[in-house]
Amino acid sequence: MVRIDGKEVENGLIRVRELHKHYTRGGETIDVLQGLNLDVAKGEFIAFMGPSGSGKTTLLNLLGGLDLPSQGSIEVAGDE
Repeated sequence: MVRIDGKEVENGLIRVRELHKHYTRGGETIDVLQGLNLDVAKGEFIAFMGPSGSGKTTLLNLLGGLDLPSQGSIEVAGDE
């Protein structure tokens, strides 16, 4: 159990469950993230690596609250 800003957070700082993100362009649906699960503990360092177009920036935008997931949940410090 981790305490962040007075709140007890069981699984660390960031918790992502069954995250999906898709975009629609014209009549075509583009699946960017499919069923992603991720836990990041307080103080842990991580890196997102992959080829261009693999969803790294999309994931960071979702984690930062700049975009909304198509499906799934994101918790940061216990808040969804």
